[in-house]
Amino acid sequence: MVAKAKKQTGKSPATQTDRDRSPLVSPPGKSNVRRPGREGKVFNSTHSNGLSGIRHKLGLTPSAAAKLGITLLLAALTGYLHWYHLTQLFENDRHFSHLSNLEKEMAFRTEMGLYYSYYKTIIEAPSFLDGLHMVMNDRLTEHPLVINTLKRFNLYPEVVLASWYRMYTGVMGYFGIPTKMCWSINRGEGLTPVDSCEGMGDPAYFYVACVFLLNGMMMSIFFMYGSYLSGSRLGGVITTLCFFFNHGESTRVMWTPPLRESFAYPFLVLQMLLLTYILRTRNPSRTAMVALGISNLCFMLPWQFAQFVLLTQVASLFASYILGYLAAAKMQSILVTHMITLGVCFVLMFGNSMLLTSFYASSLVSIWVIIAMRERFAQVFRQGIVIWVMQGLAWVGSTVLLKFLLSTVLGASDDAHISGLIKSKFTSYKDFHTLMYTCAAEFDFMELETPVRYLKTLLLPINVLVVALIAGRTIQDIVRCLRHGEKTLAKTEDADEAAGSEIAAKGELVYHSLQLVAFAVLAILIMRLKLFLTPHMCIMASLICSRQLFGWIGEKFKQHTVVFAVLAIMAIQGMTNLQAQWAIIGEFSNLPQEELLDWIQENTRPNAVFAGAMPTMASVKLSTGRPIVNHPHYEDAGLRERTKLVYSMYSRMSGETVKRNLMKLGVEFFILEDSWCTRRTRPGCSMPEIWDIEDPQNVGKTPLCTHISRNSRPHFTTVFSNDIYKVLKVPKATKDLR
Repeated sequence: MVAKAKKQTGKSPATQTDRDRSPLVSPPGKSNVRRPGREGKVFNSTHSNGLSGIRHKLGLTPSAAAKLGITLLLAALTGYLHWYHLTQLFENDRHFSHLSNLEKEMAFRTEMGLYYSYYKTIIEAPSFLDGLHMVMNDRLTEHPLVINTLKRFNLYPEVVLASWYRMYTGVMGYFGIPTKMCWSINRGEGLTPVDSCEGMGDPAYFYVACVFLLNGMMMSIFFMYGSYLSGSRLGGVITTLCFFFNHGESTRVMWTPPLRESFAYPFLVLQMLLLTYILRTRNPSRTAMVALGISNLCFMLPWQFAQFVLLTQVASLFASYILGYLAAAKMQSILVTHMITLGVCFVLMFGNSMLLTSFYASSLVSIWVIIAMRERFAQVFRQGIVIWVMQGLAWVGSTVLLKFLLSTVLGASDDAHISGLIKSKFTSYKDFHTLMYTCAAEFDFMELETPVRYLKTLLLPINVLVVALIAGRTIQDIVRCLRHGEKTLAKTEDADEAAGSEIAAKGELVYHSLQLVAFAVLAILIMRLKLFLTPHMCIMASLICSRQLFGWIGEKFKQHTVVFAVLAIMAIQGMTNLQAQWAIIGEFSNLPQEELLDWIQENTRPNAVFAGAMPTMASVKLSTGRPIVNHPHYEDAGLRERTKLVYSMYSRMSGETVKRNLMKLGVEFFILEDSWCTRRTRPGCSMPEIWDIEDPQNVGKTPLCTHISRNSRPHFTTVFSNDIYKVLKVPKATKDLR
């Protein structure tokens, strides 16, 4: 039983058209926890004149304003519930409030620890600018190189949070207001007591609190998104309940707060809501386009993978354009917004070449050219399927050609592993770096249990039904278009306003269906990416409330009755899933690693250089501040080669060869973990087996790590060991081995 005793208090610590365009108003005619939470009081100081003034400025009628208010209130409620759900799951799993500072840092494993270390650097620096200079001129992460980690690791979230933390603690300290409560924790089992703090003045507490607040806001946006897409607030309820019922398949932010997706994905949801508004509106304003660009930028800056997601979005929009559901002028406006965003992101990322050499960047250019040459295509190719196919082939060919041309000119190879990963999914190709990804479960193909879980909550059947209806209507439109010889469906938009609005409404549904298919393909190929698929399936599920798609059921009351019946069936498995999450009770503890980190702090020089398994290196850098030569951010070509040299310890090479590899990197201490030598997620995925692909001449020999675990001499000297870790001293010269 954990005993907790109070120790101290820290001090620092309008018109109908306008209403139809509003993303917050439904179009007319469419229809167990250890510590109780602390609740704040909300005071409403807005008087009626203020509300009427706001309503007048927005051009809303009293009824529309009331609907808007109800929508925002429900959105706020769902956001609060999701924030509370995340914080309780995280606390239940880690018992985070009872952990010492070191234990909190150890809880951020692999990439999480690496990202958090830069936040820690900035808040512990003499000033914010000093901290920013340190992360932009980092000498610890890839010793002996000096790198701009803000450019390499998408660290803008850490920079922003560190600045907020410094301002918060500075202001509260100035007024003498306590920001955290610290306690002495008796851990039992003969272990020494540790100090544990909670409150916004604790750096780790502040960090995760901000992440969970952002993802709570994301759920509010989800509610508005589902309401707007379906034309009914009930659609927003369906979206949020589907998300909760499939929570384990929808997000992992409650287990891994510092990952890039935790910061980026909420802005993708906002971006897609704004894009839906733009697709639905005949003439979207410049403000809408600027908002789209800003949300785009906020999605791209924190996450290097954002470019691949946006590639699928642009591809889905282009397919909608080809089929005639999206006018050329609107498509070009969206492309320009993406291009400007990409340019701004390139500047803010200090000229990161991966942005310009991405398939996303090449795709923007190639689609722009194809649309600009649409008249030429119409002259050369016959209207109908032929011109559609030729435009698609032109896009694929020009995008691939331009991407590899730019990569060659700029000498960029950082994303070469992506090509290898994709190639390995369709062929028998494999190499060291590809296997480092595919042997991890999250980069393998989607497991069969995932669609089964979708079936049990009815998420998959509902999406199949919705997509089938949209596909059926789209095929009817295409057949009608081919039969009457029309150039595009969008041509009607110029001729008749009502028909144009109908095309726009259909176009938005076609885009969402295509985007769902794109996310499904990504998720099937790489299981980790179901975190895009599942939330989008929740969004699509809202369309069962759409009168446009399901008006054939009957009057609104009859349709809502069917929806509530479906919800009741979904809730059977959905509540079981939630109860399973709530039943997760644990407490973080990693005594072997704690012993290792304490030993490093007490027995090595501050500039001693370490190498080892990537997850462990992140913890070494975060908690000891020692220089490391490799780390978990595997997206850089140079880092991949460094890690390959370090991991030669787990190959079948000679000890002398491995020693030279480590000496070449300037390594002084190597942290050996026996589990890395013997662990095998599936056949062919142990480290020695992965090395057999690269080093076939040594196949069949006993791995070096097996020899070293028994006796580290004559090549290394064991200076520390426990049940998990063994620290080997790497000699600087041959005489040190005597």
